Parts: sequence; structure tokens; C-alpha cells
Amino acid sequence: MRARLLPLLIVLMAGVLLALGFPLAVSVASAQQQKVVVDRIDDTARFASLAQFVTTRASEDGVDVTDERQQTLQKELARYHDVYGIKAGVFYRNLDPMGRAPGDFRVPGDGQLRSAFDEAMYSRGSHDPPQVWPWQQGRLVVASPVVRDGDVVAVVVTESPTGAMRAKTLRGWLIIAAGEAAAMLLAVGAALRLTGWVLRPVRVLDATTHDIATGRLKSRVAAAGGPPELRRLARSFNEMADNVEDVLEQQRAFVADASHQLRNPLAALLLRIEVLSYELPEGNEEIASVRAEGKRLARVLDDLLDLALAEHTAADLRLTDIGELAAERVEAWRLTADEKGVRLVADCPAVTGWADPVALSSALDAVVDNALKFTPEGQEVRVTVRANGGSTSVEVTDGGPGLRAEELARIGDRFWRSGRHQNVKGSGLGLSISRALLTAGGGSIAYAHHEPHGLKVTVRVPRTAPAPTTVQGLTER
Repeated sequence: MRARLLPLLIVLMAGVLLALGFPLAVSVASAQQQKVVVDRIDDTARFASLAQFVTTRASEDGVDVTDERQQTLQKELARYHDVYGIKAGVFYRNLDPMGRAPGDFRVPGDGQLRSAFDEAMYSRGSHDPPQVWPWQQGRLVVASPVVRDGDVVAVVVTESPTGAMRAKTLRGWLIIAAGEAAAMLLAVGAALRLTGWVLRPVRVLDATTHDIATGRLKSRVAAAGGPPELRRLARSFNEMADNVEDVLEQQRAFVADASHQLRNPLAALLLRIEVLSYELPEGNEEIASVRAEGKRLARVLDDLLDLALAEHTAADLRLTDIGELAAERVEAWRLTADEKGVRLVADCPAVTGWADPVALSSALDAVVDNALKFTPEGQEVRVTVRANGGSTSVEVTDGGPGLRAEELARIGDRFWRSGRHQNVKGSGLGLSISRALLTAGGGSIAYAHHEPHGLKVTVRVPRTAPAPTTVQGLTER
């Protein structure tokens, strides 16, 4: 969930920062240009005030002679260009220069400079030239009219280089980008803390649910952190787990009590059947059938009592040599295998694991017994112990008929038996008892097909000591 939630939060925060950053970057560029434009307007206004009083007079030979004011204007324009590197000129309406610097500066027939000149001819100064961006190499043009007696007699034009302005704009953008990056890092850190704070209770609830689903019914959630809704959910979950545990405890107690209470009457009934059989002819089929059903009922009651005890008793975990224990159980069943004509093969190297030796022995007995029941004469039952990363496994494979795919999903259910094997002795509780015994110690049991035919049962126990999972906390951090 965090992998889906965190990118969404990051994208949203990046969108907000970009939405704020772009207008700010445009504002910085506009402010830098406006500052330059204001300076150029002041400069052109000063030149226009000088140009207002420039006049010419005719000499005796008919050639115009420039007065001292025009010479002063020319000197100011030249000094301005030399100091600031800005082209500046004052041009009459017919584009003839009143003064200019450098000497080749002129107003072309078209382009931005001509547009600014034409606009100033209508007494409108070009106070809002097009924006120059840092990646553009354009020049900034500002024009102001020279007004004399209410008429525009000339236009002051400046053409400024934009390198310095673009550099300042770029520096401003870099500062904005650095601020955005820092804000993004802070936002990512906040998102990590936020998602961790929100999702930590969910992970704890998920882990506790898994513990309860695998048989560790004492697991609970300590609702001490996270959003209020998740804390309420944790408390409700604990209440539900308490109720489920109470119901299951009542069920186990009922099964155990019923099994225990029924054993004495059943033992008395079987005893009376034995006494009654002495009064009837030897080999009476009805008596034999009743005796067989009574013994079967006694086995069912014993298995029910074992199952109730397996689900109720806490595991006594200890570091165990799984290979040695499995080899011991194989030897215990070898006589039974020989009587059936089944080869019982063991490959049990010394491998350790954390398990309850008594519970694991009982589970292996049930698995091996089941394999011997369904393996025909001349076939093989193999018990293999191996280490698999963080677990130790005991594989029991047989050469029996095996199970169909839909039957594999039901194997281990209480009282379930395949419809093809109803004639084989058993109560249908042996593998359920094995699962309960293994789950209590953090182990597991799995079933699969064994090629070319038969069933493969894999019993796994952890190789490291399981951590206590009775209460998992949602503490604030």
C-alpha cells in the first residue's frame, strides 16, 4: 500500500510546488526586465529634455550649422554609450539623426526598433517591451518622444544588451529551483513520515491477522498509535479476536469434555459386547460388526481428544535435531512398513530447527502412518530432511494413488476423507491433528502431487527462534 500511496502524495506535492514555482519564476523575470525598462525610460527622458532645445541655423553658404546644445546632446550620448555599452540616438521624424552613439546606429525599416520608433511618434513611450527570457539573445528597445510646442519633433531610442538582465533572472530562477528542491525534499520526508504513521497500524493489523489465521490466537494489537480511526479499528479487532478465541475455547472444551465423557460409557458398552459374544456362536457376523464399529468409535473419540489438546496446548519450542528425530520416527514405523511390504527409505542428515519435539514426533507419525496406509505393496515411502533457507523441511513422499487437484485443497480438513479411500481405516482427523501441532510451534504442513503418482507432504519448522507475537504494538514514533 505504501508503494501506491507514497508516489501519489509526491506527485500531488510536486504539482503544488510547480504551480507555485512557475508564476514566481515569471514574476522574477518580469521584475528584472521592468527594472531595466524603468532605468531606460529615465535615460530617454533625460535625453529628450536635452533634445527639446536643439535648433539649427543656416550659414551663409546654405549649410546647416549645429548649435552648442546639439553638440552637448551628442557628447552625452557618446559618454552614455561608452560607460554602459547601450546604443542611444535621437532621430527626427524622417529618421535623420539629431545625435547618436555609436555613429552607425540607425533606425531600420522594420523590426522591433522601428516599431518602438513608430509608437513614440504617436506620443506613446514603449514602456512595455516584449519579455526577454534567459534563453533568448534579444536586445531591449525603449523609445520616448521629443515634444516641442505640443508636436513630436523627434524620438529618443535606446537599444540595451540583455546579458546582465538575463543572468540576474537566471540566478533568481536557480534560487527558486533550489528552494523548490529543498521544499520537495522536506515534502518527501513529511510524506514518508505521514505514510509510515498511517500505514504502520495497517501492517501491524495485517501481521496480527496472519498470526491468528495460522493458529496463534493469543496475538493482539496494542492500539497506541496511528490515526484515531485505525486505533478504534485495532480495539474492535482485539474485541473480535477475544470473542473468536472464547468461542473456539468453548468448542475445544466441549469436544474434549464430550470425548472424555463418552469414552467411559463406550468402554463399558464394548465390554458388554465382549461378554455377550460368549453367549453367541463363535464367528457371529453381527457381533463382529458391532465390535468393529465400537473400536472405530473409540479411535474417533481418542483423535477428537488429541485434536482438542493439540489446539489448546502451548508449544514447548527448543532447538532440535530434525534429522535425528525424523530418523527415529522412521525406525519406529519400519516394522509396520515391512508387514505391508512397503519400502520405507530415510534420508535424514543432521539439520537443526526450532520445534516442539513431542508435537513434531506426533505430526510425523500421522504423516508417515497416512503414507503407509495408502501405499500398495512393493511401492516406496521416502522421508527426506533438508535445510531450505530459513526453514527445515521434512518431505514424506509415497507411491500411492495420490489425490486430485480439488481433493488437495481439502486434505487436512476435519473428518474429510477422499471418496475413493473410504474403505481404508481412519477417522479423518490425523492430518488435522498434525496441522494443529505444527501451527502451535510456528511450523506448517503442505500437500502436493508426487510424480509419477502419489502424494508429497512437506512439514516445515523455522531454523531460528520465532519472535514472540502475543501483542504487536502501534506505538507513536
